[in-house]
Amino acid sequence: MSEQTLTQSPLHEAHVALGAKLAEFGGWSMSLEYPSGVVKEHTAVREAVGVFDVSHLGKAMVTGTGAADFVNATLSNDLRKIAPGKAQYTLCCDERTGGIVDDLIAYYQDDEHVLLVPNAANTAEVVRRLREAAPDGVAVSDHHRDYAVLAVQGPKSDEVLDAIGLPTGHDYMSFVEAPFEGPDVVVCRTGYTGERGYELIVANEGALGLWQAILAAGAEHGILPCGLGARDTLRTEMGYPLHGQDISLDVTPVEAGLTWAVGWKKETFWGKDALVAEKEAGPKRRLRGLVAVGRGIPRPGMGVTLTQDVPLADITSGTFSPTLKKGIGLALIPTMVAEDAEVGVDVRGRREIFRLVKPPFVDTSVKES
Repeated sequence: MSEQTLTQSPLHEAHVALGAKLAEFGGWSMSLEYPSGVVKEHTAVREAVGVFDVSHLGKAMVTGTGAADFVNATLSNDLRKIAPGKAQYTLCCDERTGGIVDDLIAYYQDDEHVLLVPNAANTAEVVRRLREAAPDGVAVSDHHRDYAVLAVQGPKSDEVLDAIGLPTGHDYMSFVEAPFEGPDVVVCRTGYTGERGYELIVANEGALGLWQAILAAGAEHGILPCGLGARDTLRTEMGYPLHGQDISLDVTPVEAGLTWAVGWKKETFWGKDALVAEKEAGPKRRLRGLVAVGRGIPRPGMGVTLTQDVPLADITSGTFSPTLKKGIGLALIPTMVAEDAEVGVDVRGRREIFRLVKPPFVDTSVKES
């Protein structure tokens, strides 16, 4: 896909001016890293604050009488466990197999308005499935390209937003709307880094002013603009799955360790029968973490073996952890393998030893009040 055919963020020119290295992601031209580099961007988020442009994320509105009930009857998590003004991690699963079509955040505004934020590459498919199933009176609209999303992440994120007059301090996974030099901004205590932080949703015309204000207010705290490279190392350290690598239509929530995002007591949701059966029988594989014993750095697609001749799986996500200073990864490992077993990973023809662990790989402050 050429640069000319990729969708551009409303902040594209600002990223170019900052010297960003751009890459295709989900059909968008997005910042992979800035001249500061992935490790410094990663460290800024862990120790102070960073700001990401994640405008490629989808934005879909489900509206009308019974909108919240419709979302609750289709997506996996139980929307009725939260109140209006709260957000919830949930899954869109295939009705027949229970495989994960996408993982997304549902913003429960009220019974007639639910905002969904799926992954960029899956937005059209999630919208299609919801539209086909929607009852009379419920509409599903795609606003993928109408809004920007900025993620301000790190221990100093409150100070940055306080300085520009946006609300902070609300509960984890809650959101509020506030004006900022024109369009209102949805300020949600969410993120994909494991650190305290906020995700800001704003109409495209308000994106540049908000981006510039965040960078100016964060200067005294050492803020850095951060790209998708640092976003990937940060989320991998937390063991957060990435759709298309760690989770997919071929992976179920039970296999992925995402049963906490399933409302098992709900009367219905897509894939319920298949998932209940799998949960009762027990999965044959589970998404597990791997930490290098030596100096090996795992990458997606590298083979994992129990012994030299017993293949187990392939690495789904793998990287160098700037926090731990060693290689970490994720893989769908057969459940018959002990939780703390040592396994081998084929790193460019060498069998490097890794230990299986339960993520997250690092301690963070994502839920601190």
